[in-house]
Amino acid sequence: MDNEDSLIQLHGDEEIIEVIELNETEQNPDDLAEELEDVDFGEAGSGDADDEGWETEDEMESERDDSELTFSKHTGSVFCVSLDPVTNSLAVTGGEDDQAYVWRLSDGEVLFQCTGHKDSVTCATFSHDSSLVATGDMSGMIKVWKVESQQEVWSFEVGDLEWLEWHPCAPVLLAGTADGNVWMWKIPGGDCKTFQGPGCQATCGKVLPDGKRAVVGYEDGMVRLWDLKQGSASHVIKGQDGHKGALTCLTVNRDGSLVLTGSVDGCAKLINTATGKVVGVFSVEGSQAKAARDGEEDESNSVESVGFCHVLPLVAVAYLDGTLAVYDLSTQTLRHKCQHEAGIVHLHWEESSSVVSTCCLDGVVRLWDGRSGSLVSEYRGHTGEILDFTLNREASMAVTASGDHHAKVFCLQRPDR
Repeated sequence: MDNEDSLIQLHGDEEIIEVIELNETEQNPDDLAEELEDVDFGEAGSGDADDEGWETEDEMESERDDSELTFSKHTGSVFCVSLDPVTNSLAVTGGEDDQAYVWRLSDGEVLFQCTGHKDSVTCATFSHDSSLVATGDMSGMIKVWKVESQQEVWSFEVGDLEWLEWHPCAPVLLAGTADGNVWMWKIPGGDCKTFQGPGCQATCGKVLPDGKRAVVGYEDGMVRLWDLKQGSASHVIKGQDGHKGALTCLTVNRDGSLVLTGSVDGCAKLINTATGKVVGVFSVEGSQAKAARDGEEDESNSVESVGFCHVLPLVAVAYLDGTLAVYDLSTQTLRHKCQHEAGIVHLHWEESSSVVSTCCLDGVVRLWDGRSGSLVSEYRGHTGEILDFTLNREASMAVTASGDHHAKVFCLQRPDR
């Protein structure tokens, strides 16, 4: 074979051996260059890439960083992130280091630090007009800060905190706790009202767009629709209608007529807020569907996030096993299953398109076309799991919070923009 002959010739050439085994007498560099000119190096460097110091494809992928900016003030996992809704120019992040920071997206500059927490900050969110920011830690210490003055204007301590939620059009703050109570305060005055739960965790909650009602999910699988003015539950969804396990997430459609809930039982349920009736049940084929029929929990594949598409009658349900299921809202049929390499943590539909974004335990943000079920693009840069993320209003930017102690800003470039 020609290649073999050339190899034999290369290694059998006495002159080359002399060049490699340089004797103690110095050789003229020009003479050395002349001798090397005739050598065929075509076969050189044909060993394994690893042996030659080259990076494998997996290593290159893991080192890839698509982010525009990395916020690295936290010294522990970053649990939550929120953008100010008016300008979308400020972020607040909370972390395992008992700290929360309000910072600029443009350059990562810290405006102020939300001090005084004594446990991991798991909730951090701006008010509807961006004038206030609320931070809450696991122990139940809640603080509210005025953004303009960068000063704390109110604080309160409850039981173990599960979630914080601002009213959509008033300086009113709601919180759900591990003992099942939901608290509501006027800020900064502190006028307070409580909504008594069933004695188990109030795991998730949302104020409806009308500002008069709130929907709350509980650990026992119940869902309650609360009248905020009356302080009473207008509807309670439980038993066969309720979930068979703890609620993990819920969301409301744009006009507040429908609520979509997710649970560790592997099901998502669609609830009419006017009647309190369950009008749809979504579950992908497999073990969680069977568990739902048998009235069992399937915590191995719980629903982690749910969302309504804003431009088409579609809903998305994200599962812990990495499945993103897109359903037709009117027929309640499964349209697409978008498989991820790891469990999905959160999803967000874009405001003005059918693109749905996901963040995962593998540290990647992915954009999917809800119409076709195809992957649009993905963004890497984190070395740990993404624990929370949010999009700006134009969906041109994603801000992530990760277990790698960093928050990152990604510019979501798309050909149609």
